Amino acid sequence: MEGHRHSRLVRQAAAGGSGAGVEAAFATAAGQATQLPWDQAATSVRFEDLAPVSAFPVMPGRRWGPGWWWSATTGRHVVHGSAAMRTQLMVLDRDPEVTGLSARPVRLLWRDTADGRVYSWVPQLFARYAAGTGLLADCPSSPTAGGDRAQRARVVLEAACARVGWTYRRLEPPPAVVAANLRWLAGYRHPRNQGPLRLRAALAEAFAEPRPLADGAAAVGDPLQVLPAVYHALWCGNLTTALDEPLHERSPCCADAERDGASIDG
Repeated sequence: MEGHRHSRLVRQAAAGGSGAGVEAAFATAAGQATQLPWDQAATSVRFEDLAPVSAFPVMPGRRWGPGWWWSATTGRHVVHGSAAMRTQLMVLDRDPEVTGLSARPVRLLWRDTADGRVYSWVPQLFARYAAGTGLLADCPSSPTAGGDRAQRARVVLEAACARVGWTYRRLEPPPAVVAANLRWLAGYRHPRNQGPLRLRAALAEAFAEPRPLADGAAAVGDPLQVLPAVYHALWCGNLTTALDEPLHERSPCCADAERDGASIDG
């Protein structure tokens, strides 16, 4: 359901019909089952602090099962149910505009005006942005994952989110090289890898102009001690490099003066 037809359906839903009358079911931080009109819940509930409304299933025979992602953004674990979802958690966790993350914190319910039946959908991810807006997202392994039911839910959720100034998206996997680079850098996302203030200042100075990763690290000190801080800085964005190319010792890196200065001052 793409292009002009999809956009028309979303506009129609946002104006009324399936865009209105949506309910949000969730468990409060105290564990109490609650249901509110979606417009009210979106403006009053901190979905980033809530537990999942349903568990991710364990599918016999599959190589991947549910797991946990430690979020550098929140300092807490977020459950995930697939490799595709873990990858999207990794991408959102690195986004400086994201301030909160949670998995499956809300179930949306609505009555279809065509057949009168009640439908529901549980988005896989919620992200809170610094501006206070929210993202509800699913992480399909392919564009057709979920079938017609997922596409019908997409129309309703896009409209419901648009009504409150939020966004719903079916997130596309990043390119393979980008994902591989992010997985490597994510291994250094914990603050313990950033090093002391003097080391962070030395990195900012060493990479004030673009230079190969290994050269800049060696200019600061023992690479075994410096490289974890370099990778942490690349994860945080205090150092920048092209992530659409394989990351290696000759990758040109440069300090982001604005972000690195704010990090050091903070």
